[in-house]
Amino acid sequence: MENFLRIGKRKGEVMWIAPLRGLAVEGVLASVWEMSRRSRRRGNAGGAGWLGKAALGLIVIGVLSAAILYATIRSYLHSDGFRRLLSEKVSSAAQVRGEFTPFRWDGLAVDTATFAAIGEGPVKELRVEGLHTEVGLSGLRRGVWSITGTQAQRIEISLDARSQLGIMPTPRIQKEASTQRKKESGWLPTELEVQGVNVRELVVRATLKQGAASITGMKIHVEHATGKHAYLAELADGAIVLPFDFVPTIRLDRARLRYQDGLLSLNSANASAWQDGRLEATGEWDSQQGTYSLEGHATDVKCEELLNETWAKRVTGTVDSDFTVGKGDRGPTVKGRLTILNGTLTALPVLDALAAYADTRRFRVLSLSEAHTDWRWHDGEILLSNLVLASEGLVRLEGRISIRDRKLDGLFRLGLAPGTLASIPGAETDVFLPGERGLVWAPLRISGTVDNPKEDLTDRLVAAAGLRMFEILPGTGEKVIKYSSSLLGESPSETIDKGIKIIEEGTGILEEATGILNGILGGKRREMPDEQNK
Repeated sequence: MENFLRIGKRKGEVMWIAPLRGLAVEGVLASVWEMSRRSRRRGNAGGAGWLGKAALGLIVIGVLSAAILYATIRSYLHSDGFRRLLSEKVSSAAQVRGEFTPFRWDGLAVDTATFAAIGEGPVKELRVEGLHTEVGLSGLRRGVWSITGTQAQRIEISLDARSQLGIMPTPRIQKEASTQRKKESGWLPTELEVQGVNVRELVVRATLKQGAASITGMKIHVEHATGKHAYLAELADGAIVLPFDFVPTIRLDRARLRYQDGLLSLNSANASAWQDGRLEATGEWDSQQGTYSLEGHATDVKCEELLNETWAKRVTGTVDSDFTVGKGDRGPTVKGRLTILNGTLTALPVLDALAAYADTRRFRVLSLSEAHTDWRWHDGEILLSNLVLASEGLVRLEGRISIRDRKLDGLFRLGLAPGTLASIPGAETDVFLPGERGLVWAPLRISGTVDNPKEDLTDRLVAAAGLRMFEILPGTGEKVIKYSSSLLGESPSETIDKGIKIIEEGTGILEEATGILNGILGGKRREMPDEQNK
């Protein structure tokens, strides 16, 4: 038995197999170990199967959970509660009370006919037509509804900007509605994150302290920017009408803006105005403080487009001006510096009078070598200061003038080349005095209205010339009176009476001058006091 290997025992019996000879033992042992490995593999294969089934089960559960979650979200989105949530958020942003008409859903895309609202703040009415948007689920992890692909066919806004524009407190009814919305939605978000908006047509009608303003036909593209509550906007096309007589309809080309936390910045704007005028501007508006500022430049504007019909015939050239707009005590203040390029003055009343006195046509049409002024508009008044109009070597006008309710109030210095009025006795010694730039200078007062301006130089020339003018050059004197009366729109006797009044106040030779002036025009010579006593 020692030649046999005892390898096992079954049911109390000893099993003797395989003689212990050479390699036979090794083969048997190898077979035994192979059987052991197969057994272990069968055990491991059974464990792996259970793990796979468990993983598959988890996947199925996840899919079912996602489906249930999507169905729950979709059900809420399609509910009236979500429509009220959007109505509340839009109303809060615009400071109005409004509501969307019923939604029409296609998956996560929705359309609605209108959003109509009224308000008690600056926004009086708001109406959105033809709205389409999509609700994304990417913001759920951040607790917001992601609103994408928003488009509106038309937005109409009515504003009353006569009170200070700023961020107003949220109405109480909106706060109560927000609390109710949280109860309805439970764990679902109650905040919106708007990714972008496209508006095909914007119409704004505003009431300002100065009158009515409007925006029509404007297109808007808005997208979310870096930063919380930050947006970029691009405006295109449209017409802007402001309630200021000196500002025409502005035709917008393109404007880029940025909004964040109540601060609206105008990064750039390009527009056209008048016939060929071009405008560029930048600025900002702080809705919290109610302050604003705007600065820009206007080019290629013709003088005749800025002036009324009467003055458009007298001043020609191209205007180039910068401008700034800011908040003043009584409304906006607009100011800048204006230059006239290639300017020409024609038939200016005071220069026509000088042309008549000097017996020359050089003052009838003046090519301007220098023409500029600082200007300001505030509370209905236009003020021109540091005004200079000059024709090299001939005439120079410096001073200031204000225009309010079409009434003129101006004070100037008029400089002439020496010898211009040499033919008028006393003109260049009593009225005009030598000064800078090699010119002779005289003060000049402008009054009257824009349509009927008046000046005081003519009366002072008559007074200064007085008796000597008509004693030495009676023919010239008669011509001067005729020219003066024609230019001033007065009869010869009215012009004479003005001259006599000034002479009476300044020269003391009233009676003698009166007799000569009346005699020139064929009237009766006024008797001297001594003659009346005879």
